[in-house]
Amino acid sequence: MSASYHIASNEVIEETIVTRSRFICYLFPCDSAGQAKHHVKQLQAEHPQANHHCYAFLAGAPNDSQLYGFSDDGEPSGTAGRPMLATLQGSEIGQVCAVVVRYFGGTKLGTGGLQRAYSASVRNALVHLQSVVKIPMKFRTLSCEYHQVNDVLHLVELTQSSVNSQDYQEKVIFVLAIPEDQLKLFEQQLLTLSAGQLILTKQDS
Repeated sequence: MSASYHIASNEVIEETIVTRSRFICYLFPCDSAGQAKHHVKQLQAEHPQANHHCYAFLAGAPNDSQLYGFSDDGEPSGTAGRPMLATLQGSEIGQVCAVVVRYFGGTKLGTGGLQRAYSASVRNALVHLQSVVKIPMKFRTLSCEYHQVNDVLHLVELTQSSVNSQDYQEKVIFVLAIPEDQLKLFEQQLLTLSAGQLILTKQDS
């Protein structure tokens, strides 16, 4: 079961200078690898003279071990993308992409220096990042009689769910968005109030 978590809600540009090298960090809301790579391509086009366009992204929750990615883009292995990813994860904000555009300043920073510089670039940008709470939802369909509508709506309110649509035909057909952590309670209460007559069915999100 997924808990609620914070997600990025604005874009940020923040420049950090380290030994004359420019590290320009761009933060974007991001919910897929494809979206992250689209941002990278845009910045490669915007900064064609830059030496590196390194990135890291979290497409889901900050602690999700599957939905992430990163790239060193020519920097020594492990000196850019992974430190950037670790900094994003430490922020406890998900669905965010960081791209750091580097213009080389003429002085090599070494492995440790690069790791610190890329981490600092993302950390400085995160200060300006805003977030909102995302509550994972499950979508379900429910068919009920007209006289049961008020009971269903009371249950929707009780579990902080929402009605995506309702279709009044021979029966009333609801499409509901139910917080994932409230789904079991919703199902139990529904069985109780309808004496087992009403059952949620899965709905593609």
